[in-house]
Amino acid sequence: MAKVTYTLALSDEQVTILKACLLRDGFEFKEKEHVLYSAKKGKLNVTVYRKGPKVLVQGKETEDFVKFVLEPEVVGEARLGYEEHWQAEMFEPHFGIDESGKGDYFGPLIVAGVYTNSEITRALMNAGIMDSKRIGSGNRVRELAGKIRAEVGSRYKVIRWAPSRYNLLYKEYNNVNL
Repeated sequence: MAKVTYTLALSDEQVTILKACLLRDGFEFKEKEHVLYSAKKGKLNVTVYRKGPKVLVQGKETEDFVKFVLEPEVVGEARLGYEEHWQAEMFEPHFGIDESGKGDYFGPLIVAGVYTNSEITRALMNAGIMDSKRIGSGNRVRELAGKIRAEVGSRYKVIRWAPSRYNLLYKEYNNVNL
């Protein structure tokens, strides 16, 4: 399965080089909040966020753009497909967690965790699993959640705390750090 989203931290110099490449290749630029620049060509979107700075590449041509423009012309090294080398800790056996919601008044606090190892991590990446903050649609989040469950089997846990439970634990412990 071809990669349709890719994120990478950039230096200030790389941000400038990338913009020059996008201008040269005929990308259309548009202004967005919290970004240095955002450019589109066909079905490919390239957004450089102020924080980091970090580039987000999205669309059907992501893999080709990363391999033939971003890596050779901007970064100067091949990273796509070499995640086990560049991010070895991602592939070590571990149990990762994330939470969503506040829990105290407006709705539940949801905490989800999943066990991964190198085999599971590679399968999740190939299935398009990514940081939920980069996903713009609740339907897409639910679709990816199904893929995670299918891939990891019983090696996950989801905890839901209703506001009443959250407030009780907070009152008892003066925090809800897990």
